[in-house]
Amino acid sequence: MKKQVKGNLNDLRQGAHNTWEELETSALTVRIGTPTCGRAAGSLDTLQTFRERIAKEGAEAHLIEVGCMGLCFAEPLVMINNPESGLPPILYGPITYEHVQRLVEGFVLGDDPCLELALGTVEFKEDGTPYIPEMPRFEIEERLILRNCGYIDPLNIEHYLARGGYLTLQQVLQTEPEKVVSEVEQARLRGRGGAGFPTATKWKLCRQMEKEPKYIICNADEGDPGAFMDRVVLESDPHSVIEGMVIAAHAIGASRGFVYTRAEYPLVMERLKVALAQAREIGVLGDAILGSGFNFDIELVGGAGAFACGEETAMIASIEGQRGMPRPRPPYPAVYGLFGEPTVVDNVKTFALVQRILEQGGEWFSRIGTPNSTGTAVFALAGRVEQIGLVEVPMGTTLREVIYDVGGGIPEGRQFKAVQIGGPAGGCLSESSLDLPVDYDSLKEAGAIMGSGGMVVLDESNCMVETARFFVDFLARECCGKCTMGRLGVKQMLLILADFVKGEGDEEDLDLLEKLAEDIGQGCLCHLGGSAANPVLTTLRYFRDEYEAHVKEKRCPALVCKELITYYVVPEKCERACDHCVLTCPTEAIVTDERTRLKKVLQDKCVKCGTCLDVCPPEYSAVIKVSPPEKVKELEEAAGG
Repeated sequence: MKKQVKGNLNDLRQGAHNTWEELETSALTVRIGTPTCGRAAGSLDTLQTFRERIAKEGAEAHLIEVGCMGLCFAEPLVMINNPESGLPPILYGPITYEHVQRLVEGFVLGDDPCLELALGTVEFKEDGTPYIPEMPRFEIEERLILRNCGYIDPLNIEHYLARGGYLTLQQVLQTEPEKVVSEVEQARLRGRGGAGFPTATKWKLCRQMEKEPKYIICNADEGDPGAFMDRVVLESDPHSVIEGMVIAAHAIGASRGFVYTRAEYPLVMERLKVALAQAREIGVLGDAILGSGFNFDIELVGGAGAFACGEETAMIASIEGQRGMPRPRPPYPAVYGLFGEPTVVDNVKTFALVQRILEQGGEWFSRIGTPNSTGTAVFALAGRVEQIGLVEVPMGTTLREVIYDVGGGIPEGRQFKAVQIGGPAGGCLSESSLDLPVDYDSLKEAGAIMGSGGMVVLDESNCMVETARFFVDFLARECCGKCTMGRLGVKQMLLILADFVKGEGDEEDLDLLEKLAEDIGQGCLCHLGGSAANPVLTTLRYFRDEYEAHVKEKRCPALVCKELITYYVVPEKCERACDHCVLTCPTEAIVTDERTRLKKVLQDKCVKCGTCLDVCPPEYSAVIKVSPPEKVKELEEAAGG
């Protein structure tokens, strides 16, 4: 980016717009997604190969690194716009370095669009949001937060300016702060960090405080397993969050802001540092922002990765240099926050929406979604679903639409079993909840929470008792330990669940587990600790029959819990000349009868690793899992010993 001068934002925007128009209408551009998900799939190799091939061929092409479009299942993604072809931009994926030569020869140098590698053409809505008409999911999605993600270069502020960036801030600085708060209130925006607290309420309270200074904190401490929404937004479009923070600071009269993220997110840290420096360079951060009398700057803070620091009071303690431990509320941070001063803490997605609301108006935003849950929600769709990635849909969209119409349904012909929504402290909802509208109130009534937006899909191969144990184990490890219910209660839930998956629990333990979970939900100091009961209460509510099978029959219906299963070779299905299972068993637990060549599993030597099942040829499917283990004796007797 060229060196810019503070105070001439209109000139900068016009120059950026002219450059952007040239890129879009006359230049050959190759956009390559290099967010964390893309890099994990090999996008840096793809990028380097494109550089080498284009340089070797002497082609005039602009290589642009972009963020994540949300189609993580198809990474690495490549978008090529060749105006001379007369075709719209085409999105390809997954494109590894092995495909690059084909694309360079076919569409960069020629007029062959290489449709065998394409996902679809890229078109644009009236607001400039890219969408792919060949993918049905884009008919359901409405991208407000993700509108620039995967399309602009997050390290080039000119791209953000060209798409209207910081224009809203320029207008807001000429508006009375009360009017800004009123607009957010009219939008009925609720915090996207999970609790869904009305954003304008905390802003008004903080603004009314006479104490100075005041602070803004962006909560980017995304620690939920399977959640990656905040990371993607900051990697792909950091300036939208910065602009939202400056607008919020103007509204409440804050002079200093912080972005608290995880140091284990190196790409977020890297791109935020660049974006903050660029924002200062053009005068949208620092003293006398855009020639006004408003001063505000943002500092980046890298946390050590403690899950508890996602709770706002623990985060404040961490920024202050103390151990990240939550404190009782009230007083709330809007009254007594960072360094004892009034502080507003909002999520990454909340700040990204603030910019959009002030751009289009609160009334416009309030018409999207449901009356009590306005706007859109971003989910990280993961687990047993075809199209893993980010999804942004209007509030009120059903779980069925998100999982099947946007996510493509369950792979390998398996059956949907549950969806775990709201992070590890969320709830597991059954098939009966598929037509539930996704909003704060509906999910709460069903026993789950919106949470940060993690959505993990489970199929019939998942055991719900083990699933509950897995998430409670995570929460027990991450509990700060400050209150008794969090320190001891969550641990006791884990011990009971551990007994269940080993077949050692009894019916009285079921009632004890349920009562304990209810007490934890009411008795923990912070919301994070209290919501640790959700995975237990919802699995008991929707999948009690699985608990009873573990407790009463000592059986795991999903054939997952190691202590309750065993492996068996079905004699009539076994191909006697095949020794795959024998040769791969790590403990030599499978033996062959020399006379009949039939295989048998020695149960006292079997460690239940499942290798034999994995290597058994599918045309035979001779190796099976059996539960309870005692059933093997019946099978052996039926087979003649």
